[in-house]
Parts: sequence; C-alpha cells; structure tokens
Amino acid sequence: MASSSKLRRNSCSFTGLLLSCLNFTLFILSACSVAPTVLLRMPPTSFGMAFLLVSAISLLSSFIGFYSHLTHFCFITHTSLLLASLVSLVLSILALFTKEKASLSLFKSPRDPKEAKLLVRLECGALMAILMLQIVVLVLSCAVHNCWVKDYQELGAQNEASARKRSKRMARVQEESMANANKMAEVKAKELDEKMKSKHGQWVKTEFEP
Repeated sequence: MASSSKLRRNSCSFTGLLLSCLNFTLFILSACSVAPTVLLRMPPTSFGMAFLLVSAISLLSSFIGFYSHLTHFCFITHTSLLLASLVSLVLSILALFTKEKASLSLFKSPRDPKEAKLLVRLECGALMAILMLQIVVLVLSCAVHNCWVKDYQELGAQNEASARKRSKRMARVQEESMANANKMAEVKAKELDEKMKSKHGQWVKTEFEP
C-alpha cells in the first residue's frame, strides 16, 4: 500500500513537471500567435480582433494552468478556460484552413498577397500547435487533479485512523486510571476498616479489664 502510494506520488510529480513545461510552452506559443495577426494589419479588423481574443484566452489559460499547478487551486477555472480555448481554436483553424481566401479578405491586410497568405498559414500552424498541446494539457491536468484528490483522501483517512487510535488510547488510559482509583479506594477502605477494627478491639479490651 505504501509502495503503491509512493509510486503514484512519483508519477504525479513527473506529470506535474511535464504539465508545467507544457503550460510554459503554451504561453510562448500563444504569445507568438499574436504576431501574425498584428503583422497582417494594425490596427486589426474585427476579424483580426477575434483571433487576438483567441490568443488571449490561450495565454490566460496557460498562465492559470501554471498557477493552479503551483497552488493546487483553480482547477475548475483552468478547465473552463481550456475548454473555451479549445472551442475557439477549432473554429479559428476551420476558418483559416477551409476558407483561406475569405479569411484573407476579412483581415484586409495591406501587405503583399503572398506575404499575407504566408502570415495566415503561420497563424493557422501556430493555432494547430496550440490546440494539440492544450488537448494534452487537459488530459494531464485531469490526471494530476485525480492524484491530488486521492492524496487528500488518503490524508483524511490517515487523520481519521490516528484520531481513532488516540481516542482508543485515551479510553484505555481513562479505564486504567479508573481501575487504579478503584483499587486505591479499596485499599484505603480496607486500611480504614482494619484501623476501625483494631480501635474497636482495644475499646472492648479496656472495658472488660478489671
């Protein structure tokens, strides 16, 4: 039982370290995904702002993921942001991958068409990489959270077991103290009874003496 628990803790530590590295990589990729949109047109159109929002959600989810791993909190917030980011990434990739010409026209880039197409493809590639990494991060986050829950459950069970042992020891000590007190009371009662008998015998003896 102890060896399996130790093995699970080691695997959780390795998974947590891998998760931190992936979140850091996601943060860098999300920051880099801003560059193609900004280079296409500045200030961006509403279509470009939508892609900047997708990158911002990815940035926020990677930051919250790194923070939640350090503090063991914010799991629900991180998962919600990851799911929202995944949905937005899928929609963005579909828009860029299936309707490239329409996306180029919506960006309204003043750049050369070849440069604009290259930047759009770079944006699509960055978003696809972010999508794949976020799927891995989501799976690993659930695994690490499951390890944390099991550790907390084991800790609670150990605390309950130690509390039961303490209560049993206290009850045993109380029983022993009560038994000792009863024995002392019996001994004192016997001594008092013997003293009373000896005094009563002396009184009887003095009364019958001539």
